[in-house]
Amino acid sequence: MEERERERLAAARDKVAGLLEKEGSGHGLDHADRVLALSIQFAEQEQADPVLAAWIALLHDVDDYKLFGTETEERLPHARKILTEAEMEPERQEQVCAAIRTLGYSKRLQGIRPQSREGRVVSDADMCDALGANGILRTYAFGLASGRPFFDRNCFPEEALTAEQYRDKSRGTGVDHFFEKILRLRDLMLTESGRAEAAFRHQLVVDFLFHLFEEERAPEWSRYLLERYGTEIERR
Repeated sequence: MEERERERLAAARDKVAGLLEKEGSGHGLDHADRVLALSIQFAEQEQADPVLAAWIALLHDVDDYKLFGTETEERLPHARKILTEAEMEPERQEQVCAAIRTLGYSKRLQGIRPQSREGRVVSDADMCDALGANGILRTYAFGLASGRPFFDRNCFPEEALTAEQYRDKSRGTGVDHFFEKILRLRDLMLTESGRAEAAFRHQLVVDFLFHLFEEERAPEWSRYLLERYGTEIERR
């Protein structure tokens, strides 16, 4: 990546930091940084444009409906402002914004998926960050931010949520979220790089849940997990 592009991305990152500075639900600058790094890695492995992937990754949450509302998500004012201030060419700006509009689990539930190679790379990187160790931490943080418990043995997941139900869901727990979304992400990867990374991170989440339910002495939840992912559990 050329030095000029690194400088433009660094300046844009400062603006993203300002927009996300009060974010505490797992969609803050640390998440953007991880998605950015993984997107560049995947782009290089998938022969995609790493610069375009970097811009999509850096800005993918600056207009997210969970943080700024659905109207902002539709118009993408923050992303457009940052891109304009970076003096990015109009055609390039549209490529970034078009990709951002296709990202996210709720979009996939609507049958929307990225068409560009760079969009697919960032989609996989974003979903991978919802898996693994950081995915567990982010799920816990989201529960704290929204006032939901992490685990309630009497509250089981709602299977097969529609996009509307997923976006409007106000009940449930962090553990429910693992089954309703997180453990489904592995099968939504769009690149070979994403599939390899997601498989490893998916396994970490399954193992975590297995040990959590054992420590909580919640046999009904252990059975629930075993029915769905029993062949994947690494017992120690």
